[in-house]
Amino acid sequence: MSDAELTVTVDGPVATVAIRNPARRNAMTPAMWRQLPVLLDGLEADPAVRVLVLTGAGGTFCAGADLGDLDELLEAGDGSIAVAAEERLAVFGRPTVAAVEGACVGGGCQLAVACDLRLAAADARFGVPPARLGLVYPAPTTRRLARLVGPSAAKHLLFTSELVDAERALRIGLVDEVLPADGLAARVAALTATIAERSRLTVAAAKEIVDGRADADRVAWWHRQVRESGEAREGIAAVTERRPPRFGWTPPAAG
Repeated sequence: MSDAELTVTVDGPVATVAIRNPARRNAMTPAMWRQLPVLLDGLEADPAVRVLVLTGAGGTFCAGADLGDLDELLEAGDGSIAVAAEERLAVFGRPTVAAVEGACVGGGCQLAVACDLRLAAADARFGVPPARLGLVYPAPTTRRLARLVGPSAAKHLLFTSELVDAERALRIGLVDEVLPADGLAARVAALTATIAERSRLTVAAAKEIVDGRADADRVAWWHRQVRESGEAREGIAAVTERRPPRFGWTPPAAG
């Protein structure tokens, strides 16, 4: 039986998906790429889940796609299972946080960039290696990287295939925070707890709008949700009364 798998734990409002493939520094196998959207579908259907953390087991985030199965990943080009998993992660209906230790390379970087926020340990290393392998990075992945770090930084990563350390990743906007290795877990826990306390309506709307997925009709729908849900009245009352808010909006069931 293979040790390569994605594992899920749920602690209150926070779900954690861990990438585990110890023999290959947590490289993603085809089975793992296929598994990720299925796991995300299940977690998104759980109303108790408010935040998702993506991390790697054993002090390594993910060393990329498992090159032993390269033919399968190459066959469909931009329609590959890796891109499908990345796209599903990017539109997951809750805030997503990548907690990165060690190597975050290739497919690992692809997944981290698809998350909403990225927190890195000081020992993290990031790289995008297609120019070293003679590959063309998928177009959706390339565009997402360029939107995050800007065209010049994206080209540098893509042209050189060089690894960059956490401090440089922070400077170019590839990560949001850098923490000592022994402080990463505590900071991720504090950040996700804060997000989980906020209005789910506000957070969900912000994610869609920032990502460019909300057209004018959808934005109008979000504003109707504010009026109809009482969420804003509760938030303002909590400030006035100097108490924690008791937000109650939940996402409508899919379909």
